[in-house]
Amino acid sequence: MLENAAAGTSTKVSTLAATAIVVSDMIGVGVFTSLGFQVTDIRSGFALLLLWLIGGVVALCGAFCYAELATMFPRSSGEYNFLTRLYGPAVGFMAGWLSGTVGFAAPVALAAMAFGQYAKAVLPGAPPLLLGLAVIWVVTAVHLRGARQSSVFQIGLTLLKLALIVAFIAVGFARGGDQPIHFTPVGFDAGQIFGASFAISLVFVMYAYTGWNAATYIVGEIDDPKRSLPRALFVGTSLVVVLYVALNAVFLYTTPIAELAGQVDVALISGRHVFGEVGGRLVGVVICAGLIPTISAMMWIGPRVTVAMGEDLPLLRPFAHRSRIGVPTPAILLQGGVATLLLLTQSFEAVLEFIQFSLTLCSFLAVLGLIKLRITQPDLPRPCRAWGYPVTPMIFLSVTLLMMAHVVAVRPFQSLAGCGLMLAGLLLYVGATAWDRRKEGLS
Repeated sequence: MLENAAAGTSTKVSTLAATAIVVSDMIGVGVFTSLGFQVTDIRSGFALLLLWLIGGVVALCGAFCYAELATMFPRSSGEYNFLTRLYGPAVGFMAGWLSGTVGFAAPVALAAMAFGQYAKAVLPGAPPLLLGLAVIWVVTAVHLRGARQSSVFQIGLTLLKLALIVAFIAVGFARGGDQPIHFTPVGFDAGQIFGASFAISLVFVMYAYTGWNAATYIVGEIDDPKRSLPRALFVGTSLVVVLYVALNAVFLYTTPIAELAGQVDVALISGRHVFGEVGGRLVGVVICAGLIPTISAMMWIGPRVTVAMGEDLPLLRPFAHRSRIGVPTPAILLQGGVATLLLLTQSFEAVLEFIQFSLTLCSFLAVLGLIKLRITQPDLPRPCRAWGYPVTPMIFLSVTLLMMAHVVAVRPFQSLAGCGLMLAGLLLYVGATAWDRRKEGLS
């Protein structure tokens, strides 16, 4: 069954809601923490902003490619759908197994823990763990009420998130400016761009851009996906690129590089320079408020992978069930439960480390499959063709390959463990299909 069973959903997702999902899924804590590690080796303001701009270009290249795939195969579930179409159901199931089990639940748990930590700026006596659990289940409750409520919730919180970030950028540029940093290429050291440090930093920048493909996970529920899906991906990703470059410019514009170097809490340090002693608390509130729509986006799109797998495999059919108003209740509860377990056991960071390589590999295979289809099936209908083909997919594949090589070099054991999880999915798929055939034979 390769057609999306979401047809029974009473409310279609608008372009605005899909764009909000992309924006919120991308802007997590990465952009507020990465710069401190970049300035330890790169001191040129121009080179640092170029780093974030290049990362944005690569993310846009991925969005161009995914727009073509998603409009060709408009079924919710992202890489599960793409890899099934491109390489067969076994490969697709491995990707779906990864996403459906921990691929979304682990980032949800991480964001929830970060929410609890930053919420201490407002509620200093509240336990971060309880706050993290609370935000997971409040967001889950919203999504259990249906697509209409989910859309209103997602759009409203994303607009609030954007307003707070824009306000921080505006105030930062208005009050800063006393740092000896230049954003023009005058006098910069070319070695800082063509050196190993720049390449390594780009890997971490790309992780901050993760989420540019978020809308493809609900493409089957989007109203007029052939038009809305590409717009959501392009507008959402482009907006985040602008905000990321502007945010890092503000950090550098307001704060001495010596104070940022090697620090994780870059935004909090910059906030104290912009707003004074209360700056750290204000930035904490901004980040905390922004994490809610991030969690919401992942709690919305992740269960759609589980639903698609349930539609295709009778053994997983219970997870494909939808309520009268089209809500995939079992799949949402499953993801919320796994995220809760990871949060309670504090194992989400370890899980994220060993799935990084596998998740990146899935995106790599999807874009590689786009090229494969262009060669082997050039006459297939393509409602939206990847802009800049074949340059854009080659840019994405090159940087993604760099990322995978870096992860394997730095975390070889974790990378193997991630591949092991995918192989476990393959074994489950083989067992499930064998069970289905045996059941059909007995009936």
